[in-house]
Amino acid sequence: MGLTPSHSSVVTLHVNGEKHTLPVDHRTTLLDALRERLDLTGTKKGCDQGQCGACTVLVDGRRTVACLQLAVAAEGREITTVEGVADGDRLHPVQQAFLDLDGYQCGYCTPGQICSAIGMLAEHADGWPSAVTGDVRPAAGPPPLTAEEIRERMSGNLCRCSAYPSIVEAVARAAESGTATSEEAAA
Repeated sequence: MGLTPSHSSVVTLHVNGEKHTLPVDHRTTLLDALRERLDLTGTKKGCDQGQCGACTVLVDGRRTVACLQLAVAAEGREITTVEGVADGDRLHPVQQAFLDLDGYQCGYCTPGQICSAIGMLAEHADGWPSAVTGDVRPAAGPPPLTAEEIRERMSGNLCRCSAYPSIVEAVARAAESGTATSEEAAA
């Protein structure tokens, strides 16, 4: 009589500052755990293949497509969804900029766009170059956050309504506010 392998585990997910302990099948994605088990439906299921960015969340302050991240691999890490980026009733500067500048149309991709923008601004502030950065030497510091830089850095998030001009403008405004820093993204 052999042992039957287990296909599930009990995990503790730290989401938006709260701990949630739940049993999950080892194949459960972080996206499905968030939406179906924790009822955090702000994170959207788009392509379910990691190509559209609708499911982008922050894991330890870094952008992550939740449809490709297994829930068991996220155990013990700090997960921030769009529901957790505001400070009480005060919107995060990226959220406020999206609202002020119509950085959305149908709104389906907006949660992923917002989480991606927060993570991207932290990456930029930390000096990470992009494919269009002219001078990638660390001594050069963060490049100017031009529209071209923003478009390249946000290219993993698709908007089928084509609200891209407003999205770029909203990200630029949030960057100008100087409050979307890496410390805030990691919080």
